[in-house]
Amino acid sequence: MLSAFARAFQTPDLRKKLLFTLGIMVLFRLGSHVPVPGVDFEAVHACIKETKNNGLFGLVNLFSGGALLQLTIFALGIMPYITASIILQLLTVVIPRLEALKKEGQAGQAKITQYTRYLTIALAVLQGTGIVATASSGALFSGCMYANQIVPDTGVFRIAVMVLTMTAGTTVIMWLGELITDRGIGNGMSLLIFTSIAAQFPTSMWAIKQSGTIGGGWVEFLSVVAVGIIVVMLVIFVEQAQRRIPVQYAKRMIGRRAFGGTSTYIPLKVNQAGVIPVIFASSLLYIPALVVQLTSSQSSWAVWITKHFVRGDHPVYMATYFLLIVFFAFFYVAISFNPEEVADNMKKYGGFIPGIRAGRPTAEYLNYVLTRITWPGSLYLGLIALIPMIALVAFGQQTNFPFGGTSVLIVVGVGLETVKQIESQLQQRNYEGFLR
Repeated sequence: MLSAFARAFQTPDLRKKLLFTLGIMVLFRLGSHVPVPGVDFEAVHACIKETKNNGLFGLVNLFSGGALLQLTIFALGIMPYITASIILQLLTVVIPRLEALKKEGQAGQAKITQYTRYLTIALAVLQGTGIVATASSGALFSGCMYANQIVPDTGVFRIAVMVLTMTAGTTVIMWLGELITDRGIGNGMSLLIFTSIAAQFPTSMWAIKQSGTIGGGWVEFLSVVAVGIIVVMLVIFVEQAQRRIPVQYAKRMIGRRAFGGTSTYIPLKVNQAGVIPVIFASSLLYIPALVVQLTSSQSSWAVWITKHFVRGDHPVYMATYFLLIVFFAFFYVAISFNPEEVADNMKKYGGFIPGIRAGRPTAEYLNYVLTRITWPGSLYLGLIALIPMIALVAFGQQTNFPFGGTSVLIVVGVGLETVKQIESQLQQRNYEGFLR
């Protein structure tokens, strides 16, 4: 692999793409440390050190590389774009106009991308307003004595400038991601998420070492490293696993030439839904705790939610989280893969699965196979997502445990896709790739 990396940097055009991608990633990390105008940065750092509890805003803080709780210009990170993409993907199923655009090919996809950008800006304004309002009220760091001093000036103009700055930061991130996609290596948005998550690994690992009590913390540190290696190997194994359904295309005579007669397959991944079910489940579980925190209610239902759904070490929270992930895994697979459409396209072009009749029997067979492989995929997602919560019970460090949940799924997934793209470009130049 090291020799493959060396050959990648020895190729002029590939080296230029790699350096351009690394430069954008460095610029992205620099912007994650520039504070928003009107924020008392010293009060922010004091509250981060004092509370060390960002579970309520942990998902957005994860995708922003820790920039959210520091209230920087990139505080919202790529989360508005992810939300907008998911919303557009869900609306494609129910809105005929969007479904027609999706079938138009590249031109329709460009139009959907433009709609995604507009929706991203709208969501950034909403999320930025919510974050600034939360920070102004002192609810961003509950329990911190400096929480009310984070935004000294709560005037309308100052708040508007802060929201505008965060929205502009999200727009810049979206532009940087598209630059990487056009002129660099890999998918730009995915690589920026990868950068945000990977940037927190060293700090999280060192925090586990410092909070450890056995052998100066080195026993806990090495244990986490060992668990991390096992988890990464498991994730790589499952992410690469797929069920290949053979497809045979009949020969067709067009004029005097015969076309078709080829054999191929439909790859159905075990984890067909990716990381989307974990994001859905995490977002849904944040809503009750967010409502309690913003309303400051002391009623019986608020006390019950605070007891069961604020910290991730409670069995009720863990069971609900696991069941939601399994549910959303089946839900997302059902809306993203349409067996009837695949069967109709196969029938239109003369394709069939050996031993299965074309048309409705093919759709029923695809649905049967997809349901069978989604069960282990959803259970795998649920178990991976529970790792940080188990670490909270074992080490008392939920937010500092890096190898689990959304983080390891995204890091491994994006890393594999980027390596495959570099490998394909190396093989085009008659070089050996990374995966032999």
